[in-house]
Amino acid sequence: MAPTIEAVIFDLDGVITDTAEYHYLAWKQLGEDLDIPFDREFNETLKGVSRMDSLERILALGGKQDAFSEDEKLALAAKKNEHYVTLIQHISEQDLLPGITAFLDEIRNAGLKIGMASASKNALMVVEALKVRHYFDDIVDAATVAQSKPHPEVFLRAAEALDVEPSRCIGVEDATAGITAIHAAGMYAVGVGPESALHEADYRVDSTDLLSLEQILASR
Repeated sequence: MAPTIEAVIFDLDGVITDTAEYHYLAWKQLGEDLDIPFDREFNETLKGVSRMDSLERILALGGKQDAFSEDEKLALAAKKNEHYVTLIQHISEQDLLPGITAFLDEIRNAGLKIGMASASKNALMVVEALKVRHYFDDIVDAATVAQSKPHPEVFLRAAEALDVEPSRCIGVEDATAGITAIHAAGMYAVGVGPESALHEADYRVDSTDLLSLEQILASR
């Protein structure tokens, strides 16, 4: 018999809001600065991946993985973040993905805890701008973990912060790396997006407006 669910842990980008476009534009700007052009298809490989790992992939794409010292790479990552922070200055509750507020209300009304496990170091700033901070009992982001997804650390830290056993948590993700991380943490994985990318999810919907706690719990 499956353990009773006590918490739902969300990724941020692509699940609560879609800041992927802002990340793409910020990385693209940095890539152009470095004379490393890339397209949206390559950008898909950066979804759910930490800032430093994303930078390494971009440098490798341009054959420049050995062209910079660690300090220089940190400076490049910081420059990308400056681009990103500038771009998201105007984010608001209008940028919440469809159905998310209703889904959060359903979880809260069921008496479950709500957490966040994000690869973004700006997660708290974004959540506050979206005006949904009050839903989350705890937020764990990339600034507080050593390993990035697909490593399970961020989901395990979120479960620990909520004081809930991982086996009693549902993780919600839109990226392959995120689904892998949820499973590695011993949680039930819910995917939001195409079946081609999220076929390993335990339960999947095409879009956020189809998320239903009742249906997810019934699928276990």
